[in-house]
Amino acid sequence: MVITFLTDFGLEDDFVGTCHGVIARIAPDVRVLDITHGIRPGRILQGALMLANTLAYMPLGVHLAVVDPGVGGIRRPLALRDGDGRLYVGPDNGLLLPAVDRFGGVAAAHELANPTYALEHVSRTFHGRDLFSPAAAHLALGVPLGALGPPIDPGELVRLDVPKPHRGAGGIRATVLGVDRFGNAALNLTRDDLDDAGIVPGTTVEVECRGSRYFTVAARTFADARGGDLLLYEDSYRNVAIAVSRGSAAAQLGRDEGSELVVRVDGP
Repeated sequence: MVITFLTDFGLEDDFVGTCHGVIARIAPDVRVLDITHGIRPGRILQGALMLANTLAYMPLGVHLAVVDPGVGGIRRPLALRDGDGRLYVGPDNGLLLPAVDRFGGVAAAHELANPTYALEHVSRTFHGRDLFSPAAAHLALGVPLGALGPPIDPGELVRLDVPKPHRGAGGIRATVLGVDRFGNAALNLTRDDLDDAGIVPGTTVEVECRGSRYFTVAARTFADARGGDLLLYEDSYRNVAIAVSRGSAAAQLGRDEGSELVVRVDGP
């Protein structure tokens, strides 16, 4: 059994290493694959979308995800199973559900409430170490999901409000869902949205944001644009993104997660 691990903990502190240690003490033969610990602090939507995008490339197993700004509050700690048999451990703040929904939806949901499968002392501020890591380790050893705590009605789970694009006469109003370390800005658009708007590779596109207009080209790859030029492209997860060839689109456009912009073929 494999445990995948995604957090906003970063690598500068001891948080990730401590969680690895907890898992290794309980399940020393279980392999842990780190997806990323570079989710920006508290960015639940970014973590949720990254988890959903990457799990298709991961072995079937236990998927531990912790982006938990509400730690110690009223949000519940969860263990879930999806329709394909994957197991998930994390907070009930919407982080897990976009991934679960891609793989058959919620087949079972339980609250982590059995102290047998947590550390002896559970802090108010580090549930990743004290609740989530032990639960993931025990699940990887074959402990039944139902042993971790009482069932929860899947309809009661917290869901994220993922922004939807809006198409009108003035173009497509899109939202930046995330920015990677290269400054590429992923949008809440797919290839189908561009096709419906008549935007195909090679089309000149206008991007409007913060009252400024930028011209770019719909491209297949970064090599289709000169250094410093903007391009609109389909990324490796089949989402539409904006990049600057050998530069940062986020910096050039002044856009960040949650920012809006308008994409159009022609001016209004």
